[in-house]
Amino acid sequence: MSADPLNRAGAPTRTPTYPSPNGSGTSAIEVRRSTRRRRTVSAYREGDRTVVLIPARMSEAEEQRWVSVMLDKLAAQESKRVLGDAELAERAQRLSGQYFEGRARPTSVRWVTNQNTRWGSCTPSEGSIRLSHRLQGMPEYVVDYVLLHELAHLLVPGHGPRFWLLLEAYPRTERARGYLEGVVAAERLPHVPGARNE
Repeated sequence: MSADPLNRAGAPTRTPTYPSPNGSGTSAIEVRRSTRRRRTVSAYREGDRTVVLIPARMSEAEEQRWVSVMLDKLAAQESKRVLGDAELAERAQRLSGQYFEGRARPTSVRWVTNQNTRWGSCTPSEGSIRLSHRLQGMPEYVVDYVLLHELAHLLVPGHGPRFWLLLEAYPRTERARGYLEGVVAAERLPHVPGARNE
């Protein structure tokens, strides 16, 4: 039992916040230990922070394993949720503030169904951003990357060095680009005769 007078039965103890491993999309993870918890582990998003609740008796190795498991679960849940146009616009505003100091200010951000050869488009003169409906259901960090890509075009129209320098601020740029390249490559694979979708 802890000598800390605040660590009485049921009172949560906090471990220091630490940076998100592997650039999970949130800026920090905070683990909160509780003497009331015996076996259950849960997690939720709190702004840019992910909070993971674990039993106080858990070892550091168990803590690390459960943090990884809960981050994967949250990401899977979020990727299944389809954002509406209003949520997409709010997300673009948040990303602009986080990575571009709020300088990229789109007038509209929406999903479209007529973009089958590109993931997004931007018309800087109008301030409009359109994302392909094919992104719906993809991981959050991929949608964020495409939004940031189009937001960057509001600041730098072409794909020159200044443009890519802006996107370097997003830690998952390379991973998101790799994911999208994989999707494109998979779409080009020939159909396998006799394969059944079960």
